[in-house]
Amino acid sequence: QLLGGADPPPTACSPSDVAHGYVPIRPGVQLHFVEMGHGPVVCLCHGFPESWLSWRYQIPALADAGFRVIALEMKGYGESTAPPDIQEYSQEQICKVRSRGRDERGAGAAVGHGPKQDPTLSLLLPPRTWRAVASLNTPYHPADPAVDIVEKTRSYPIFDYQFYFQEPGVAEAELEKDVGRTLKALIRSTRPEVGVGLGTGLGPGPLLAGGLLVGFPEDPPASQILHGPELQYYIQRFQKSGFRGPLNWYRNMRPNWRWALSAKDRKITVPALMVTAGKDVVLRPSMTKGMEEWIPRLHRGHIEDCGHWTQMERPATLNRILVEWLEGLPPDAPLPKISKL
Repeated sequence: QLLGGADPPPTACSPSDVAHGYVPIRPGVQLHFVEMGHGPVVCLCHGFPESWLSWRYQIPALADAGFRVIALEMKGYGESTAPPDIQEYSQEQICKVRSRGRDERGAGAAVGHGPKQDPTLSLLLPPRTWRAVASLNTPYHPADPAVDIVEKTRSYPIFDYQFYFQEPGVAEAELEKDVGRTLKALIRSTRPEVGVGLGTGLGPGPLLAGGLLVGFPEDPPASQILHGPELQYYIQRFQKSGFRGPLNWYRNMRPNWRWALSAKDRKITVPALMVTAGKDVVLRPSMTKGMEEWIPRLHRGHIEDCGHWTQMERPATLNRILVEWLEGLPPDAPLPKISKL
């Protein structure tokens, strides 16, 4: 990193450094979360195929900056419950999860990474659920009733992987065959890494015949951004939960679109942050063009030399962007210092 001109990585936390807890969603379904710090609440939501540990560099930094950080292990992952039914992972159901633990005393700031954690959800949650929202890499655009979401997505070959995920059992069989290989192949940096075949660390792209991992070696070298004990923790989590729950998030394309249509003319009025990464070839910065029309209080951050795994690849830069934004939020509606989580 030093030779490449990047900042040295900030302090990371491990599973033993944080407090662990569970929040019930309904009988038999609960979410695992970790927390650190005291002060206004900041909730961190990971994407696919990640873990709360994706935020290991952000949790201590935000706690040191005076925030109470709650990092969720999303539904279907790790120690959180993983219901098998596809509809359990629709945005409508996920919104019910996210509003759990909030009350009339106020709301926290939510930060999400990945295509299923975008600011759309802030429109569809109960009022005052979140007092500010941030998105890493994922743009926001309102649902368009005139364009079928499936056909629109098909028009972007870079999203072919989402269609590969649709048939239950197919992608699971490939990804669960060797969990270590899957994670080492998918979660890589944009820096040159020897022996990874077609891997670029930029997130899934257009599929080659045969599956998501075609072109990767059977035993990829360790990733520069996920290795050692952290990789082992990821492997243990996915060996426990499998990939069905995580993949089910992608299997609600039309239901999510139909539900989002209820807010198609609504604007996101809370303060918002959009962080783009210059080398993310799937969620390109150009996709965020025009977001200000729908998010009047949008603040932008950009990390040019960064791929899809923003929290792990450029953690020091991201931490500065997040802390400056959070500390700059208007004081007229302070973040709460309490939460039911």
